[in-house]
Amino acid sequence: MKRILMLLALAAVGILASATAAEAGVVQNTTVSYAYAGWVPCANGGAGELVTGVIDAHLLETSTVNGNVDASKFMFAPRGTLVGQTTGDTYRLTGVEHGTDVIVAQSDHSVLTYVNRYRLIGHGGGSNLVVRETAHITSNGDDVVVQFDDYSVECG
Repeated sequence: MKRILMLLALAAVGILASATAAEAGVVQNTTVSYAYAGWVPCANGGAGELVTGVIDAHLLETSTVNGNVDASKFMFAPRGTLVGQTTGDTYRLTGVEHGTDVIVAQSDHSVLTYVNRYRLIGHGGGSNLVVRETAHITSNGDDVVVQFDDYSVECG
């Protein structure tokens, strides 16, 4: 019994040592600004309008390589103020997109999963825009399989 407990303890130490050996390294951690123009169907009393402005986006990407597996995580967080070109109404943008990409070295196999959520918040409840997307994609060589892609745009 002592021998089994000792083997279990040694195995646990070995597993923990190998798990902590693979640390995530920051690939990118920056903020970028870019001009944006997009159609908001909820704006202008439901008639819709083009909104424009500058978006600041925080980008964070990390990568962990462990053996022949490269696992990356990413996060994209946009913020900004946009102006309706017809009404002059202002809209605040907030959101986050995050995901994981796993690539197996020396093979053509990879898996990507991501979640995207953002809100464009205007004056009053009717002009708000909510966008949601969740996807899971698997790739084996040239064969790409979208196993799940749920996308919705709502006014409210």
